[in-house]
Amino acid sequence: MPQNKEEITPEVFNHLVDLAALALNQQESEYLRRELNHQLSAIHALEAISLDENIPPALHGVPYPAAHRQSLRSDDWRPSDKAADITAQVPQLEEGYIVVPDIPHTDLE
Repeated sequence: MPQNKEEITPEVFNHLVDLAALALNQQESEYLRRELNHQLSAIHALEAISLDENIPPALHGVPYPAAHRQSLRSDDWRPSDKAADITAQVPQLEEGYIVVPDIPHTDLE
């Protein structure tokens, strides 16, 4: 795997740690930053592989024709025999529906 220069500098990493509200000590920070840089190097190595443009992208890496796919299971409704036990635990029920209080704020914080 080719070694690229570090793409996640300590400054960028510390900014990301602050945004994620993580509490890492110095050893954890260096380990995680080093591992992330290794991952980026691996991604760049994969991107460098030349591919024939005539090969269509495939989610599973191989063609998956309909004849070889399993059919979807039927979506059968099966009522639970525990519905009364479950709804007995909710604070407010109205015509069989659980009433959820409104969110008092209008802006995201």
